[in-house]
Amino acid sequence: MTSDSTATAKPTRSRASRIRRGLAWTAAVVVLGAAGSGWWVYGHLSGNIDSVDLDKAIGSDNRPPKVVENAQNVLVLGSDSRAGANGELDHGDVSGARSDTAMLVHIPEGRSRATAVSIPRDTLVTRPECRDGDGATVPEARRVMFNSVYSLAGPACVVKTVEQLSGIRVDHFVEVDFAGFKDLVDALGGVTVTLDQPMTGAKGGLKLDAGTHRLNGTDSLKFVRTRYGYGDGSDLGRIGLQQQFMLAMLSEIKKQDALGNPARLYKLADAGTKSLTTDSDLASLTALSDFARSLQGVDPSTMETIMLPVAYDKVDPNRVVVAQEQASQLWEALRNDRKVPASAKDSPAKGGGPGAKSKAPGPSPSS
Repeated sequence: MTSDSTATAKPTRSRASRIRRGLAWTAAVVVLGAAGSGWWVYGHLSGNIDSVDLDKAIGSDNRPPKVVENAQNVLVLGSDSRAGANGELDHGDVSGARSDTAMLVHIPEGRSRATAVSIPRDTLVTRPECRDGDGATVPEARRVMFNSVYSLAGPACVVKTVEQLSGIRVDHFVEVDFAGFKDLVDALGGVTVTLDQPMTGAKGGLKLDAGTHRLNGTDSLKFVRTRYGYGDGSDLGRIGLQQQFMLAMLSEIKKQDALGNPARLYKLADAGTKSLTTDSDLASLTALSDFARSLQGVDPSTMETIMLPVAYDKVDPNRVVVAQEQASQLWEALRNDRKVPASAKDSPAKGGGPGAKSKAPGPSPSS
């Protein structure tokens, strides 16, 4: 009796296995049918990605050591380049490009949570000696605005500046420009945000009443770039909007199970990779997918968002400088994969109340 049952079960399992494989291939064909073949799609998406070899661009001997092997530090840059498709978006008459948004995201060992540290674009920093995209030497300079580093010497120099500022080894960097950000939001079908005070639309910004709004890609771009029409109109206040939009967007991706739906994943990947630059280790669809899957345990609702502690500059009150006492505590905690102490989050220059919240529950911008 036992042997007969076993003999019967094997074909059943085999049929079930064939059905599962058939369903998987059917899903793949639906997603990739218009493209002609899986290899074409892989090459198409991977070919969208520009990359930079950080060790080669910075010099492997000039970088901080890795302290906690399984922790990850990712520098996320939002570029305001007006080149190409970006020229039609949000005040396209501005020349050049800057790192409009910069966040160092720390993912601890275990990858079940994350901390995002926003670096204010007006922070005065020391730019290290770098090489630009043409290989020419850009000399060290003191008291330069952080967002000017990108325009003068490119993303590798921004990574080097952040590493010098923090003493933290940046494992990866990801840069998305205006067009890529807009397309990614539109591929999601929009992102929901809630305002506890109106956004006035000052200086060409977005005008919204207090309350909940579903924003498309164009309005989302205006939302994260709003400055004068919300809170106290400061760049520090805008950081709160950017952090909360990031949480709302991550919550939307999680809610839609975008990483588990082949059709939706392809749509997001096609939109996101068109305007993407990464370090060379992430510069393929396989590497990006593997890295994304490794972060599936990170819940956006528990992600901690912090602004790098800064103080108003005594020479130019329109600029800020790093508040060394608090920042040193912050960097040390992240470098050693420890919880950030409350004292390290107390920025002397705070900016006005960024009251935007994602619809999903999450930490406040100043937490």
